[in-house]
Amino acid sequence: MFDERFARLDTEVWTPAYLPAWSSRADAAATWAVDDEGLHLTIPPEQGLWCAGDHEPPLRVSGVQSGNRSGPVGSTDGQQRFREGQTVREEQPTVLGFTPRAGMVEVECRAHLGPSAMFSAWLIGLEDAPERCGEVCLVEVFGDTVAEGRAAVGSGIKAFRDPALTEDFVAEPRDLDVTTWHRFAAHRQPGRVDFMIDGVATRTCRQAPDYPMQLMIAVFDFPDHPAHDPAGTPELVVRRVTGL
Repeated sequence: MFDERFARLDTEVWTPAYLPAWSSRADAAATWAVDDEGLHLTIPPEQGLWCAGDHEPPLRVSGVQSGNRSGPVGSTDGQQRFREGQTVREEQPTVLGFTPRAGMVEVECRAHLGPSAMFSAWLIGLEDAPERCGEVCLVEVFGDTVAEGRAAVGSGIKAFRDPALTEDFVAEPRDLDVTTWHRFAAHRQPGRVDFMIDGVATRTCRQAPDYPMQLMIAVFDFPDHPAHDPAGTPELVVRRVTGL
């Protein structure tokens, strides 16, 4: 059993940078803090763009990931590349902090989002082989869908370049106040993934990646969004992560 309550940020488990192979650990570093509530991921006004000049649309991000790896500089061996031919700019050490092959993963969190922000928790393949790149999304919420205790809550499978998977992702409107604590979970087993919110089943995908996956947790901000507030500070607070 994996049970993380964020009394501190254990860097043998968590890398506090978002897909740093495509830039660097310094340039992709999260803004984070730990207190009695858990792990706070924030994007203050002064935080710069991620992969500036390369990623479109421009985005800013603070995230942690429970694994990390890449090939050498100049290779295409990285995780979740966002364009064809993308090459590693900073080689990453192999960190396998929490990389389950199957079972339940649950993230308990709350968020404060403006309309240009979003948060997500998702599992990705390590890409130790190129086809091991699928995604299981526990939750994805964009701030411009949040209003009066409701939000469009995304979950499902994203195939990327895994030929064994097909795209099966939906964002469903729900009575859910993202500013209060909620538990988002995915139970992966052979041939299916069951999704849950606060212990209640929400949907099932009849397929499942069958390789080790790392957990990604992040808050994002899109400065080109028409409702972007340059003085705002999106925040995601993570109280607990469990794996069974």
